[in-house]
Parts: sequence; structure tokens; C-alpha cells
Amino acid sequence: MSKHKGVLVCGEVTGAVLTSIDKELLGAGRKLADDLAEELSFLLMGDNLGSISNEAIAYGADQVYVASGPMESDYQSDTYVETITQVCQELFPSILILGHTDIGAEIAPRVAARLNTALVTDCVDLRIDPETKLLVRTKPIYGGNALAEIISESRPQMVTVRPKSFSPVQPDETRQGKIIPVTLRRPAPAGARLIEKFREDIGGPKLEDAEVVVCGGAGVAGPEGFNLLRKLAEVLGGAVGATRVPCQEGWVPPSLEIGQTGKVVAPKLYIAVGVSGAMQHIAGCLGSKFIVAINTDPEANIFKVADFGIVADFKEALPAFIETCKQLLHD
Repeated sequence: MSKHKGVLVCGEVTGAVLTSIDKELLGAGRKLADDLAEELSFLLMGDNLGSISNEAIAYGADQVYVASGPMESDYQSDTYVETITQVCQELFPSILILGHTDIGAEIAPRVAARLNTALVTDCVDLRIDPETKLLVRTKPIYGGNALAEIISESRPQMVTVRPKSFSPVQPDETRQGKIIPVTLRRPAPAGARLIEKFREDIGGPKLEDAEVVVCGGAGVAGPEGFNLLRKLAEVLGGAVGATRVPCQEGWVPPSLEIGQTGKVVAPKLYIAVGVSGAMQHIAGCLGSKFIVAINTDPEANIFKVADFGIVADFKEALPAFIETCKQLLHD
């Protein structure tokens, strides 16, 4: 029998609270652990974690491992890699899950190399094969045009999961679990240190968390066009995003890019303005509940995935659209 048991989720706590991806991964991990009749563990790393351990238990964890010792108050990739590696070498999890975020994409390959295991990145679905009890990992391939199912017998079965692919479980404040301190056997190597950090003032909801996203593409044709998109986003209480071209041209900050090389969003309403619909971009918004496309080209690929389409110049269509939204919301 394999000594590897259970599911381990690695947290990305920021600001002493569970992030949305933490809750999503706990939801995914809970389902896998139940299907295996094994336990779900959650790894916390950092200082001043407060009541987060109990929150993780409420969201499905059976035990929470809190890494202590030579930890940094700010994210350091070397520290995270060393911590996750040591914890896995002690716990021997059967499944190891990280988010496919900036942090997860940076550290997961390094952890996989240290553990000598296979890594499947950017997964959108996870399930247990009922016969083999192996993890079936589903990920987009060919620019999002197809899905591949990947199975590996290496342990731990390691994945990074695309944000918004899973829903959190309903928190249960009455759940009981264990909180276990973990002391590192050795300090992380000093590879880099944080010089400065700043928080970008986005003036509204975070792009990843917004229920409404207004995205501008190359068809917006300059920074001035984005002012109109911001007005619409403000009326709807949403956030503004962009495709790769506006970010590369400097019309908007790179942090607003949506797509394979940017952020993944899954709002209730996604409004694509002047977006052609390249698969690299669509991969970042396909989880949206409703997609509305505004484009002058009736053959634009974005219309193939849109629920509603408007063939028009956005400079003519948006002002009327904004006024109508104001009236409807006011009434």
C-alpha cells in the first residue's frame, strides 16, 4: 500500500484572511477527500494568521498545518518552496493542490522538481477515478479549443487549479478540526529579498472578484476609449479589464489583462468591447455567466461565445447603453 494519503491544499493568505482561491481550493479538496474517504489538510504560511485556521476548518479542512519558524511576513518564493517541500516530506499527501495564480505558477514547478513528481498546471476540473482511485486532471489545450484529461501515478499527484473553476463549500462554523504547528527543519535559502511593495489603487472591485467586468480590446483604439468603459463599469458596479494589445500599448496597466497571459475572470456579466475574440483571451473569460459583445465586425470570433451581440461602433452604442442602465437601476 502507498504511504501517501489525504489531500493537501496550500493556502495563499493575504491580509490575514482567506483569499477567494483558498476557499475555492478547499471546496475542490473537500470533494476529492470525501471521494477517497481520506482527510483534507490545509497549509498556512506566514505571520499573524489570527483566526484563519478556524476559518479554513469551517470551509472544509480536517486539519490545518501552520508553518512556523524562519518565515517572512511578506511572500518569498524560496520560503514557500522550502516550506511546502518539507511539509510534504513529512505528511506524504496523495494529492497536492495549489492555485494557478502568480504565486502558484512560480513555486509549483520548483516544488514538483524537489518532490520528483509530475505537475499538471492550469486545471479546470478534478475528479477521482472510481476504479483506480487516481486523480483525473482536466486542463484546456490548443488555446482553449480542447480539454485534456491527464492521469499520473506519481505521488503526490500535484496540480495547480485555475481560479473560478470551483465553488467554495458553504462554511460551517460548527465544524471541528485540528490545528497543528509545523516547525521547519531548516531555513529557506536566501535567494531574494523584498525591496518594496505597493498596493495599486483600482478604485473599485478587484478584477478577479467583480460580478461585472467591462473589457476593452484593440478596437477601443486608445486610452481615451477606456474612459467610456470606466463610466459603464462605474454605473454597473463593476471592474474594467483589457485584452493583451491595450496592455502592451500602455493604454491601461498590465494588471488589467484578461486571458492566458493575464487574469482569469468568471463574473455574472462580461461585456467585451472592441474585442476580436482570440482564444488566448477567451480562455480567461469563458467561465462568465453571460457574455455581451460589442464589435463593428459581425464576423468577429467573440460573437461565437457571446450570449448577446451588438454589431456597432462602441462610441455610438455605449452612451445610450449607459443611460439606459442608469434609468433601469434608478427605477
